[in-house]
Amino acid sequence: MTGPGRQGERGETFFELLSADGRRLTPALYRFLQSPPAGSETPARLAASRPYRAAGYVCYSFHKPISKCRSRPGPAGEADAGAGGDGDADAKTRGRGATEDLAEPAGPVAAPPGPALFVLYACCLPVRGARRSVVCDLQRQLLHFIPDALYEILIEHRGKTVAEIKLHYEHECDAEIDEYFEFLEREDLGFWCDDPESFPEIDLSWDPPERITNAILDVDADSVHDYPDILGQLDDLGTKALEARFFHRCRLDELISLLAAAAHGRLRSIELVAGYGEELTSEALEGLAGDWRRLSAILIHSAPAWRRRRWTIARLGTSVEYVPETIDSPRCCGKIHPGQLAVNLETFAEARRFNTCLNRKLAIDARGEIRNCPSLPRSFGNVREVSLHSALAHRDFPALWSVNKDQIAVCRDCELRYVCTDCRAYLTDAADRYSKPSSCTYDPYTATWNSPAADAAAGSTHDAQGEIR
Repeated sequence: MTGPGRQGERGETFFELLSADGRRLTPALYRFLQSPPAGSETPARLAASRPYRAAGYVCYSFHKPISKCRSRPGPAGEADAGAGGDGDADAKTRGRGATEDLAEPAGPVAAPPGPALFVLYACCLPVRGARRSVVCDLQRQLLHFIPDALYEILIEHRGKTVAEIKLHYEHECDAEIDEYFEFLEREDLGFWCDDPESFPEIDLSWDPPERITNAILDVDADSVHDYPDILGQLDDLGTKALEARFFHRCRLDELISLLAAAAHGRLRSIELVAGYGEELTSEALEGLAGDWRRLSAILIHSAPAWRRRRWTIARLGTSVEYVPETIDSPRCCGKIHPGQLAVNLETFAEARRFNTCLNRKLAIDARGEIRNCPSLPRSFGNVREVSLHSALAHRDFPALWSVNKDQIAVCRDCELRYVCTDCRAYLTDAADRYSKPSSCTYDPYTATWNSPAADAAAGSTHDAQGEIR
């Protein structure tokens, strides 16, 4: 579909062409290639429907941050917003925004008549942390921070009426419980109903058919890469997304040569990270995005300070940014920042079982060495001598894929663990593969984002120079 209002031959919309039964049974899974028109009555929420319409929610684009070579800012551009602030400061730096903890209600919310039960939308999933919890709205890509007490009500007292919940707490917290449900209603996180069994939980299984979902290709001034061969092999592996990182001062024709090699492949998304050059003007980059529609993001590093700028090409959806920071090696990677949180179903489901950074990832460094990540020391052969299929077949290649956040120290106590990326190259303890990423500045025990300088002063940053065992 090109939108919920797609016109038929006589001018009718798609839904007007359906019979009454057809309108009632129309599934809630749509792929819109353009924004829905204002005022559209297309179903906006996933689970406010019958069971056959609440089976799942599909993310059609690849949202996982492939590498973390800089602290990506939130929507307002505050790259370091929330650092060292209170527990809710990071709410302002989320990719699509977030909700402050139980903000003051706009007005009283009437209690539902009868013994109705409150049911969260299938795409709204609570996660408990050490200090606070969060409801991840995977459809709207929002985070709503909540007290642990509300998490307990939502999980341990699921299926109970408000009266039964109040009775369990011996009516000592009635006012707080009413406030909690007012908050859930106000933020549109669920609905009241008498038949919760009609709204099953969302399917969180994760098993895509691609052998490799994302890849990194590093390039410097001395690199000699055969782009058609490398991209052809990535195609054979089913790779969906590629990030190409040019560490040197880059010319426009270098970027074009890479993009041309991907012209007829199966990549859905290409991100470019390139060193600033005089040819890389904003007009040239916009023209590049227009010619190569798979470009999802362009980051120009080492730019003059006066060039700092970030914008999105509206007609294409491609983000373009100039930054003065230098990204000249894989050691610039590994940063964990609130602007990089990926609040979507694909990341959430993957994070419950796998490592959200290394799982199904393949990297080729500037010298052509095949690795799990350019920052990890172990090589599985050089791409000029070993095929990507052969490297992937090595029994140790997927060894780190299953190191998930529930196994990692500190991360397992974090409420953001299922929407956060990870790093197994730079750890607080290089000898422990389950150690916390050294560049993560979030403390789940205080619910604050600390400044990197404070963490360094505390002696918590140690690079994993040796091979991870």
